[in-house]
Amino acid sequence: MIDIHRLDRDHLERAYGLDSQRLLPWPELNAPFEGAWCVLRPGTTSTPHAHHEYEIFIAVAGSATLVVDDEPHPFTAGDVVRLPPGSTHCVTNQGDADFEYYGVWWDPEMSAQFTARHEAGVS
Repeated sequence: MIDIHRLDRDHLERAYGLDSQRLLPWPELNAPFEGAWCVLRPGTTSTPHAHHEYEIFIAVAGSATLVVDDEPHPFTAGDVVRLPPGSTHCVTNQGDADFEYYGVWWDPEMSAQFTARHEAGVS
């Protein structure tokens, strides 16, 4: 049996200066990572921040500028970027359409919890 967790565009939540929905985890899914669909509106910038987790961004629609440790990088649909732990990052949308990307993050504690659940037989 498959389990589909659907994006609800009408109820995105504001976080880090953009609209998003956490799609991972959900109760039926045992995974060593978490993730969120992110929508950055035209003319806006996400909140610059850094954290201890590893993270990747997958650009899904549109184009933007990814700023990592004060260095700007073009970021367009189809791109995947790895953000090292501790790097300060934000995304700027200077275009006139929404920029959408999916963020996935993990750390050793998440991996250990996943392993423990897996060994206990949690699917």
